[in-house]
Amino acid sequence: MSRLAKGLLILAVLSATLSCFTTEKAVGDASLIACGVFSGLFLLALALGRKIKFDPVLR
Repeated sequence: MSRLAKGLLILAVLSATLSCFTTEKAVGDASLIACGVFSGLFLLALALGRKIKFDPVLR
């Protein structure tokens, strides 16, 4: 996993935990949006780094 993907994963997890522990509605929505953005960018970084491999032959 690349350093960029690790950083995006950490940011996504931190924003998800922030949204779980906040009681204010405005801050909770912003952190959920950030979590979605960071998660999408994490998946994009994994796909671009070609760390997701598909083996069609099951062994």
